[in-house]
Amino acid sequence: MTVAVTGPRRRLRWGWWATRVALQRAGARAVYLYPGCPPDRTTGFHGLVVGGGDDLDPGLYGEASTAPVPSDPERDAFEQSVLHTALARDLPILGICRGAQLLNITLGGDLHRDISRDRVKTSNRRTPLPRKSLLLDTSSRLAEFLGVDERRANVVRINSLHHQAIRRCGEGLRVVGRDLDDFVQAVEDPTRSYRLGVQWHPEYLIWQRRQRRLFQALVAAAQSHARKSPAVPSAELTAND
Repeated sequence: MTVAVTGPRRRLRWGWWATRVALQRAGARAVYLYPGCPPDRTTGFHGLVVGGGDDLDPGLYGEASTAPVPSDPERDAFEQSVLHTALARDLPILGICRGAQLLNITLGGDLHRDISRDRVKTSNRRTPLPRKSLLLDTSSRLAEFLGVDERRANVVRINSLHHQAIRRCGEGLRVVGRDLDDFVQAVEDPTRSYRLGVQWHPEYLIWQRRQRRLFQALVAAAQSHARKSPAVPSAELTAND
């Protein structure tokens, strides 16, 4: 059973390497997709992770670019194509940071372009360590995946490597987690087995059992999808992993 992970073309792929380890520990084979790989290769997969990275082009959600930002238009277009295919096939999807934002945009939502000036209770410091707080909706599927329920505290420690955030949710998504400044940290589609966007980077926190559970739940959903929809034979999977 294979889960596709999207990311940039460049050689240093920290997010991909960490995500591959997380998925392998959960029992899946991870395959890397990047610009240049035909999007129809997603027919061989039963789950998708859209990884983090550069800012998204504001034009994707109807805003003009007024200042230069680190962006990757080639990747934007490629990953949106992969997402459209995955959504059409109803694949389990996990969007991480940039990936959560792109999932939201692809479903018709938009973003806060820069939240750094609006933070009051939290720092703008970016770190892969769990230094920030997620206020979790304990009735959500995300809470179920993480192993949190109404009898326990709804605060989960997370990391932060972003300065943009989801503003208006895309079709079918609802907010299930915010930080102390009320910015969106997680969205999900409660009608799907696994369609989730998280603003933090769980792949850098897999030493925490709770964060590993996110990947375990994704793999379980992908296995369920695989039983219902046979994959393309492995010989036809030509993505470079």
